[in-house]
Amino acid sequence: MCTVSVPKICLLILGAVMSEPKTPTPPPAGDTYKGWVFKWTNYIKGYQRRWFVLSNGLLSYYRTQAEMGHTCRGTINLATATITVDDACNFVISNGGAQTYHLKASCEVERQRWITALELAKAKAARMQAESAPGQGGVSQNSEVQSALRTLGSKVEDLSTCNDLISKHGSALQRSLSELDSLRMTGEAGDKIRQVTERATLFRITSNAMINACRDFLALAQAHSKRWQKALQAERDQRVRLEETLEQLAKQHNHLERAFRGAAQANATADNTSAAGPGKGEASDDDDDDNEFFDAMEEAPEFITVPEPLAMNQESPSQELVPLKKRRTCISDKPNYSLNLWSIMKNCIGKELSKIPMPVNFNEPISMLQRLSEDLEYHELLDKASKCQSSLEQMCYVAAFSVSSYSTTVYRTGKPFNPLLGETYELDRRRESGYRSLCEQVSHHPPAAAHHVISNRGWTLRQEITVASKFRGKYLSIMPLGTIHAIFEKGNNHYTWKKVTTTVHNIIVGKLWIDQSGEIDVVNHTTGDHCHLKFAPYSYFSRDVARKVTGVVMDKDGKAHYVLSGTWDEKMEFSRVMQSSRGENGTEGKQKTVYQTLKAREVWRRNPLPEGAETMYYFTDLALTLNEPEEGMAPTDSRRRPDQRLMEDGRWDEANSEKQRLEEKQRSVRREREREAASQRAPHDSYQALWFERCEDQITGEQIHIYKGGYWEAKDCGSWEGCPDIF
Repeated sequence: MCTVSVPKICLLILGAVMSEPKTPTPPPAGDTYKGWVFKWTNYIKGYQRRWFVLSNGLLSYYRTQAEMGHTCRGTINLATATITVDDACNFVISNGGAQTYHLKASCEVERQRWITALELAKAKAARMQAESAPGQGGVSQNSEVQSALRTLGSKVEDLSTCNDLISKHGSALQRSLSELDSLRMTGEAGDKIRQVTERATLFRITSNAMINACRDFLALAQAHSKRWQKALQAERDQRVRLEETLEQLAKQHNHLERAFRGAAQANATADNTSAAGPGKGEASDDDDDDNEFFDAMEEAPEFITVPEPLAMNQESPSQELVPLKKRRTCISDKPNYSLNLWSIMKNCIGKELSKIPMPVNFNEPISMLQRLSEDLEYHELLDKASKCQSSLEQMCYVAAFSVSSYSTTVYRTGKPFNPLLGETYELDRRRESGYRSLCEQVSHHPPAAAHHVISNRGWTLRQEITVASKFRGKYLSIMPLGTIHAIFEKGNNHYTWKKVTTTVHNIIVGKLWIDQSGEIDVVNHTTGDHCHLKFAPYSYFSRDVARKVTGVVMDKDGKAHYVLSGTWDEKMEFSRVMQSSRGENGTEGKQKTVYQTLKAREVWRRNPLPEGAETMYYFTDLALTLNEPEEGMAPTDSRRRPDQRLMEDGRWDEANSEKQRLEEKQRSVRREREREAASQRAPHDSYQALWFERCEDQITGEQIHIYKGGYWEAKDCGSWEGCPDIF
């Protein structure tokens, strides 16, 4: 039959399409060219010496040879670049206007060597690009399309086999019918033979139509496959161009900021130029920049304090308690692992931080539950507050406590581990400091942790924190959501407040630094007293002290009683208001309030960091003990996390593997829980926390998790049967 050859042709075409994409062979060692070249940076610094590497059609440069393993300062694809010669030593490489390198060799001979190497590399890159362009998509071809084509080819091969069998049996049937027809049988037998012959002919025509339809289907699939691959490659190229453009815009923004600062600094006073700020450094070119600043307009202070010479009786220092257990004072030094943050974060702009798969290289070896427990670093402020006779003075200590929790973040640029659902952390310091704390991860999406602290010195602290975070390209914003409650037995005073926004700057280039900004309203729901705290964002041009915090404590009628001032990374003071009056108008027409106060009294001061903190993630004395193993811990305690423990021991490669295993285990458990919920027609979010129960807060009306008890009793009995297997 003539249709036998059709599927064979189809198979030949399919074989050509299904064959593995041809991977461009890497150039031999002779095609790689390296050396020092002078690169134009700016009009201030002119040409700067840089290490250039030409390989695989790409020209990359670094500040030094040592940077080749981790930090590439820029790359141009020579396949689409133009190379021009200015003079004996200068030459220019441009890539469509987005990237242009003005380069200068040490001599004319060296310049000619570079030009020759670049032209050869460009020709080879263009040739390889042309070879891989038609429908193949290079080595990054879509594996799903390839798999579909392989399956399609297998099915067409089955059809071809069936076609051969049909042809073979059809030919035999035709011969048999011809032999019967040659007998010239008449009557009913002859009619039957003619019917069978007609049906055989119809069968042959149908078979031919089926094979032709299969051939058309295969051709259509091949055409669509090529279009899909071309569209996919176009999207990839567009993504690369957008990434390059974004990085260039970030650097240009950086240049404009430094130029603006330089112009302002030239006209600033000596006091202004000496103002302290995080990460101040010498101006440099695009690939030298190690510093970045968050600039904000300087705002006029809301009030002015005029201290009187009168002094209040200083409070006698509380007697220090000797710990009953000697706790560790150091951990393993942080390994010197180099990793380019931009290479990971560039694909995550606009995403939630909790949904970004981050290696442990950017973590610190504690979980978010342990980081939350660090709010108790200065628990003695609440101890003092519980002894106050006046609710207004008590408000000063509570406000200072709300500020003190940020002092541990000033150098802590590492990200804590995201807790697994059901993970817990206990901090039992009842015999040493009079309190014990319990945290539990009660939700995974959105991530939420419930925290409950009870002290035998007359206070209770509870909170449920959900961290919302967004990566904005140049900085990372972390917005804690949720309310913190502090309840005192004496007077039954119930305080609430929320946390401010934390911003991590210089994500792309420069040295990471952290700032806190926003406002906190501490409210006493029992008396109506309130304290408004303002965290001023850092400004390079401000003459005021960096990281400044100011606040006023007022009663329910709005009368000011205390003024607070200080910084969130060092200390806070409060002063008793004796008299207040309206002053002159400020810079924006707002009338300032002038408070006449007594001499300021220090209410809180940051504890010094332990010796060698820079090699131990800048942990405080308390933070160094948080991951120390203890007896009787729950199976879900953060100190039992294997990836976190491996990272603390400096075994980061093993920690990364273990982290992936734990995350995949958590995902599989969640899928199983959703399947069970679907079978029972229950909501997907039917997960129930073990030690906390969900209810409505009577003060704020929010849906929160309240500690329902039972944990410490279970610990005393060593009964952990209800704990999930999360590690």
